[in-house]
Amino acid sequence: MSALPEAYGAALERALVHATDWLTSVPTRPVRPQYDADQVASSLLPRLPDEPSDAAEVVDELAALAEPGLMAIQSGRFYGWVMGGTLPAAMAADWLVSAWDQNTGLRFATPAAAAIEESAAAWLLDLLHLPATADVGFTTGATTANFVGLAAGRQHLMDQAGWDLESLGLSGAPRITVFAGRERHAAVDLALRYLGLGACIPVDADKEGRILPDALATAMDQQPGPSLVVVQAGNLHSGAFDPMAEAVNLAHDRGAWVHVDGAFGLWAAVSPVLRERLAGVELADSWATDAQKTLNVPYDCGLAIVSSPEALRRAFSIHTSYFIATDAGLGDPFEKVPELSRRARGIPVWAALRQLGRNGVIAMVERLAANARALADGLSALPGAEVLNDVVFTQVSVSFGSDERTRRVTQRLMAEGAVWMSGSSWQGRDIVRISVSNWATDPDDVATSVEAVRRAMELEPEA
Repeated sequence: MSALPEAYGAALERALVHATDWLTSVPTRPVRPQYDADQVASSLLPRLPDEPSDAAEVVDELAALAEPGLMAIQSGRFYGWVMGGTLPAAMAADWLVSAWDQNTGLRFATPAAAAIEESAAAWLLDLLHLPATADVGFTTGATTANFVGLAAGRQHLMDQAGWDLESLGLSGAPRITVFAGRERHAAVDLALRYLGLGACIPVDADKEGRILPDALATAMDQQPGPSLVVVQAGNLHSGAFDPMAEAVNLAHDRGAWVHVDGAFGLWAAVSPVLRERLAGVELADSWATDAQKTLNVPYDCGLAIVSSPEALRRAFSIHTSYFIATDAGLGDPFEKVPELSRRARGIPVWAALRQLGRNGVIAMVERLAANARALADGLSALPGAEVLNDVVFTQVSVSFGSDERTRRVTQRLMAEGAVWMSGSSWQGRDIVRISVSNWATDPDDVATSVEAVRRAMELEPEA
């Protein structure tokens, strides 16, 4: 009889104990890590031992070494870098994904993983009110989701120009000009660098970071030819949405492919209350967002959505004799992402959606926005605190007077650890940037967070 079950049993039991202990500690522990990376590193073995170790003992050792260096990202009082928590069904599904160990590239080889991801994709398109015929690729995150959407756009434009990108590459190819707002996320620039498209032409934006359609039209008219236009659903600092319908229509009138960077803000489309702020977003050609942010699934899960499956699959598909292709018309998973081998990261998405249901997804998204508004209201009531943005979704940008004082308040907040709010710079001012992304954040967390800011402000009187 195989010893395989016994080989895993003790280690998994210890992992469950440590995971449960961690989750139990999250609501009351300081949000900040107790050790920095160097302190954690000093506890690690400098040399790999020669002999094997017991698997369960390795799990115990790992948990003990990591615990003081863990950030409580799942806390309802963590507001840094637009990081969500993890829904229970999504976390448990992710454990199963590791246990099943399915290399999700071919429908033939891993039919359960492919079918479940296809189901999740159909649910997502319906929830987000995007074309039902679009392809969905499950990527590592929003950066690679942007890469995928822009790669499909590059393929489409090269095909239109009659250029064989696969055979000839970019050398000598028609120049593709990329237009994006001045307040785009740096991940867009990174994706363009990956694609060899060079720097974009920055287009002026308003005080909330929304691209100005007239400025976009002028810029495009000055640079005719094949073009990609990147619009934004959720500004990094204000949460604002570009004027979708106007921007998309004028870009399409000039023959452009329009890509939406919606890392966290695209999820507003699920809400009947919030959807009007993205009116026209469904008219674009590709969309990027994260499931690991607003949907609260474990990390390693972005969503690349492309209206033209042909352009997407031409960009990423390969053909080789050892692949066993299916003829279902849905395409193989590897044709929608820049990976041949990957974990079944769409399964936790399916589990999160199945746990919440349509109404639960809507309620969670609207609750995140309401918590951001409540935080903004509470902070605005503190003497010396100023909310700088129009809080339209889940981002709040706050100043505490001078840049120096704002930096000191930020440092006090992080040092105390009751909440985590990260610093940034927006429109020439130092700020505290608050990102409300965790399903677990509740009114008590909001009140506790406002009180933590009040304490930090009292310790840093105005200059």
